Amino acid sequence: MADEKVKGPASYFPSIEKTYGRPVSEWQQLVRDRYPAKHMDLVAMLKTEHGLGHGHANAIVAHTLVQDGLK
Repeated sequence: MADEKVKGPASYFPSIEKTYGRPVSEWQQLVRDRYPAKHMDLVAMLKTEHGLGHGHANAIVAHTLVQDGLK
């Protein structure tokens, strides 16, 4: 249904793309390039190396790990 609200980490994606000017797929590739790594290490990388806020970084990492069957 088109009116369904996006829930979970993906609900942050429009804001992430607008705030940082890059598609979520690029952020996900940065995460995948660091495998194998722990969730919080990946979050820290996005925050320190790329300036993402904690919530945005966590949403990207969580969604990517689930998508890749790693969580």
